[in-house]
Amino acid sequence: MTIGPCRSNALGMQAAKTCSACHAGAFSEGRERSRRVDPPMDGFAVANIVIVFAILCLCSSPTLATTKGLSQIVTPDLQEEGDLSLSLQIQDKRIANPYELQAELGLTKWAEVAVFRGFDPDDWIFGTEIGLVQKEPYLLSIGFVNWSPHLDVDPQPYIEAGYYLEHHKFIVGAIHAGYKNEAILGYAYDFNKTWRVQVDWQSGSENSSTIGFTCNVTRDFQFNPAIYFSNDDPKRLMAYIVFTYTFHAWADKTKEASESSK
Repeated sequence: MTIGPCRSNALGMQAAKTCSACHAGAFSEGRERSRRVDPPMDGFAVANIVIVFAILCLCSSPTLATTKGLSQIVTPDLQEEGDLSLSLQIQDKRIANPYELQAELGLTKWAEVAVFRGFDPDDWIFGTEIGLVQKEPYLLSIGFVNWSPHLDVDPQPYIEAGYYLEHHKFIVGAIHAGYKNEAILGYAYDFNKTWRVQVDWQSGSENSSTIGFTCNVTRDFQFNPAIYFSNDDPKRLMAYIVFTYTFHAWADKTKEASESSK
């Protein structure tokens, strides 16, 4: 799963990323706590960062990279077993906590967990995902996001289905946020193992539509910038970027051991 900005606002939860009256953290962060800021400074800062890393991507080799995760919504594909991804999210305060740290761990082939650490406001947010079907092109997952015991925010359960082809990735689902159910839609196109473009949408006036891309600088390091278009006012633009590094805690070691024993 990949989780987007925790809104206390992709669990790719990494990348992943669901909103909807959340708080500032896992999968979606609560907009009600987000503070309004003048967007130009935030936007220019993120734009400069994106340009630098885009240049790095153009100079890097794509052979070992993999792409995953959308910008706002959770994705139905799970983190690889034994992979630990650490992320830094920087985003407009109207999206979520402006600076967040995230850890996402693939426990098994069918389960993963994620935790977000927000600083303004101070918060800890948790999420999990269970893969009911993980045989591409068909994916089906359930889980919850945006659970914040620290701020007394209940978990938001969701269900998502995916149809993943070599280049095209389609996602549809639903999430229960607070007192209402909201729809989730996503699409990504993988040009190769380095570059992906993506769009996603979650219903609800407090949520957004997004467009962005993912670039793998190396096999284990990627970044994903995006622009958010508020559902209640599409002219309101908000910037978002996440940097992720993945450590292979035990998956690669297990694979190497099994290959060496053959």
